[in-house]
Amino acid sequence: MKRLLMSLTLALGALGLFAQPAGFGGFQMPKVDVRCSQKIADVDYAGDGQVYHKLDIYLPKVEKDAYPVVVHIYGSAWFSNNSKGMADLGTIVNALLDAGYAVVCPNHRSSMDAKFPAQIHDIKGVIRFVKANAAKYKFDPSFVAVSGFSSGGHLASLAATTSNHPQLEGNVGGNLKFSSAVDAACDWSGPVDLNYMSCGAREDTWNHGPEEAVMGFPFKGNEEAFRYLNATTYIGPDDPPVCIFHGTADNVVPSCQAPHFYGLLQDARVDSELHMVEGGGHGVNMYTEETLSAMVAFLNRIKAEKLMQ
Repeated sequence: MKRLLMSLTLALGALGLFAQPAGFGGFQMPKVDVRCSQKIADVDYAGDGQVYHKLDIYLPKVEKDAYPVVVHIYGSAWFSNNSKGMADLGTIVNALLDAGYAVVCPNHRSSMDAKFPAQIHDIKGVIRFVKANAAKYKFDPSFVAVSGFSSGGHLASLAATTSNHPQLEGNVGGNLKFSSAVDAACDWSGPVDLNYMSCGAREDTWNHGPEEAVMGFPFKGNEEAFRYLNATTYIGPDDPPVCIFHGTADNVVPSCQAPHFYGLLQDARVDSELHMVEGGGHGVNMYTEETLSAMVAFLNRIKAEKLMQ
């Protein structure tokens, strides 16, 4: 894992003049054509002026009085506090905009800025901000979903499984009269159970460097404490629907995370879908017409079912 992270770091440096990282594990060229009618950049959702508390808003080209919302979170192994401009804009974000969803791409505190649960506190602050400012930004607060890639997928999944959990709620940005619960979640290649990175093997051989950085202490000897970080820890029957995407050839986050997560959701009778991409890597060959259409179809289905309730 250390060698892999070093290789990725070197690759980022070498390609820095030519491309921007589109989340941990993938690349997009600069000046991505985001198919929106309006971009509202650098909105301070916490009111503290910090870069890690800024978000960008993208509104679809088809104009409406209000739009359902998806909060999409970049991946960075929790190491970046300012990658909202590289949050899969040319793929996931464009697919959501084309389908009529407003997209909110937030920054959040990195593992260098603060330890967990600061990161999920930030994301829940974003969700409350969306609901509190719905009229101002043409959001439809009746449907707010969350999505993310890699560590962003972890945070999206955690937001889904921890609705109104007192220790993970935080008070970032205030708006505490609004719920941080979401209506659906999409997990793209997320490490959702850090105690299962060796896929259930008797001996855990995984290098837990990124999660040790965000927790602030070693994994070995503190395995139970690390369950606090896992989206799987909090799964319950009242969780919103979750759609999971993972590549079978992912060499950054083990692909066993996806069926493991899906199985636990199914056991709890949570509406969930699993899409394993044959030969897909970590952000490589993952954003196909098939997977992006499946994401949109999932969100459309959940939104329609909610309207019928």
